[in-house]
Amino acid sequence: MTTLPLHYSPEVAAARAEARPIVALESTIITHGMPYPQNLETAWQVEDAVRDAGAIPATIAVLDGQLHIGLDEARLEALARAQNVAKLSRADLAVCIATGGTGATTVAATMISAHAAGIATFATGGIGGVHRGAETSFDISADLQELAQTPVTVVCAGAKAILDLPKTLEVLETLGVPVIAYGQDSLPAFWSATSEMPAPLRLDDPQSIARAHLARAALGLPGGQLVANPIPAEAEIPAAEIIPIIEEATREATAKGITGKAVTPFLLDRIYTLTQGRSLDANIALVVNNARLAAKIATCLGDADQTGAKP
Repeated sequence: MTTLPLHYSPEVAAARAEARPIVALESTIITHGMPYPQNLETAWQVEDAVRDAGAIPATIAVLDGQLHIGLDEARLEALARAQNVAKLSRADLAVCIATGGTGATTVAATMISAHAAGIATFATGGIGGVHRGAETSFDISADLQELAQTPVTVVCAGAKAILDLPKTLEVLETLGVPVIAYGQDSLPAFWSATSEMPAPLRLDDPQSIARAHLARAALGLPGGQLVANPIPAEAEIPAAEIIPIIEEATREATAKGITGKAVTPFLLDRIYTLTQGRSLDANIALVVNNARLAAKIATCLGDADQTGAKP
């Protein structure tokens, strides 16, 4: 293999030919974040939100060793129904491609793939970060290092609330990643619109976020920027309600000896049960909200490839 096998969906290929804005979307939210059929319905809803806001969605996944930038309807449904799909990050993305495997992309792998495809903007639910107890487990997501080195603007609702949020923020600061709260002075905390943590940076409109992206490129700074977009107020689960539930689920994971990539899916499933499904409803609302903002940022960035990639 001498060249990266990028395969564009017809919709994304047409957008590239017409120099239209494109928003990258991850696929682990489909394979590991939600049960079927909510995962497929959410994927469609998120893609439609990107289109309605003026951009083209590109859901990214590896299928039979081919890196797909955008999935047509049949491939998206097949992925939503698939079992035992690999969860790909920086460490295993290339191996999955080289061995003809199938895998869903995490935040880190989606950033890498988006950059390779010349896409500068990416919408997700929440990023990975520093897990609770990381001082003994050393469990820190590769998403944080990826933000420090891959020039993609990532729109999320903050780091996943199951993490150690203050430590995650500290690591992002150490790595020089701009953490920008959208329209408020406190950092959102995934299911909760606000937190006790003040935002390092605040921007109030997509145009300013796009200008910041371009300014980083002009300065030659490596890495991307993280835009923390609060969940809509009507969909949030207040921190006082969700934190005890997270702590209970975390204790269960520890007692069962669950570690590594299995931790996040386990915790999300337990929180779904303990909130009687409210966490899933909130998750859907926040990722759709992030997709809308990402599409507006992509439109503001203009038609040119701002990542510097040469696919």
